[in-house]
Amino acid sequence: MLTCETREAALARLGRALADPTRCRILIALLDGPGYPARLAEQLGLTRSNVSNHLACLRGCGLVVAAYQGRQVRYELADPHLKRAIGELVDVVLAVEPQPECVDG
Repeated sequence: MLTCETREAALARLGRALADPTRCRILIALLDGPGYPARLAEQLGLTRSNVSNHLACLRGCGLVVAAYQGRQVRYELADPHLKRAIGELVDVVLAVEPQPECVDG
């Protein structure tokens, strides 16, 4: 059973991951299934180094898992609930009217 503190920490990790546009793009790309850094870099128009760094961050947050296949590393979302949650968030964002960016304060 998760405690409130654990739930809060999980939401905070997810929030930190989603705060970066590149990490968001990677997570959305992984909604379609597992990915490899080189393919994700090509798909997203990023360098492999940049993608690898972001994947390491996402892995450290517990949002993606890595599976080694010979010399390649395959990344996928860590939990099916995460896939559903991100899918739902994407649907909400797509339904929002474009407005100026949020400003703290």
